Amino acid sequence: MFKRLKSDIQCVFDRDPAARNTFEVLTTYPGLHAIIWYRAAHFLWNRKMKWLARFISTAARWFTGIEIHPACKIGERFFIDHGMGVVIGETAEIGDDCTLYHGVTLGGTTWQKGKRHPTLGDRVVVGAGAKVLGPIEVGDDARIGSNAVVVKPVPAGRTVVGIPGRVVEPSDSDKKKRRAKMAEKIGFDAYGVKQDVTDPVEKAIYSLLDHIQVQDEKLEMLASELKKLGGGAIDMHFPKLDDAVLDPSDPQQAAHLKAGQKTGSINND
Repeated sequence: MFKRLKSDIQCVFDRDPAARNTFEVLTTYPGLHAIIWYRAAHFLWNRKMKWLARFISTAARWFTGIEIHPACKIGERFFIDHGMGVVIGETAEIGDDCTLYHGVTLGGTTWQKGKRHPTLGDRVVVGAGAKVLGPIEVGDDARIGSNAVVVKPVPAGRTVVGIPGRVVEPSDSDKKKRRAKMAEKIGFDAYGVKQDVTDPVEKAIYSLLDHIQVQDEKLEMLASELKKLGGGAIDMHFPKLDDAVLDPSDPQQAAHLKAGQKTGSINND
């Protein structure tokens, strides 16, 4: 018992740089308090003292803001950071070295008895506000992004974000260079995102950039071949993305402005 408590305390130091000493962790960390209460309640539940186990878990919720059903199964070195609003259902299973942040729900999607809550593998991290719902499996070393809603299994080692949850892919280095080149050329940088994974919206935008980059390279090759055959040089200047105000000094924009004035399609007000 004391060996397990010692490992629970040590995992707080390993994952929370704000932890300063053992006394502080024992007296001020509701995540640790909740797991201590859970261990006691789970012990009683397994010995058929279910009412007392539920009473202890209810008392723990009053004091910590964390609701853990005494029947769920939780592995070693489990850490709940901050903790307020965490809910872990009856048939949930959590592996070793997992971390949950505040507002996380490991919930069910049916009123039928039986397995109805998720199973987390080892070393899973679930971000603040995320909901993992149903009897699904989340593989070892998976990451669930903050506020994600996950209703499908998550492969080991993958990261899930969004509503509904989608697996995001690590960015290939060559693709990153090509996308960065095109983004710089046209003055675009999706949200200033610099992580090594892309969310689904950013991925879609960058897929368009990939397509534009290929077209751009083909046009440059075509212009080069035409010049070799005696044709004139082709201006490959890119117009500004913000064309709300046209610059008359720019020949292309001046032509566009003139054409717009003829057709009445441009409003200078």
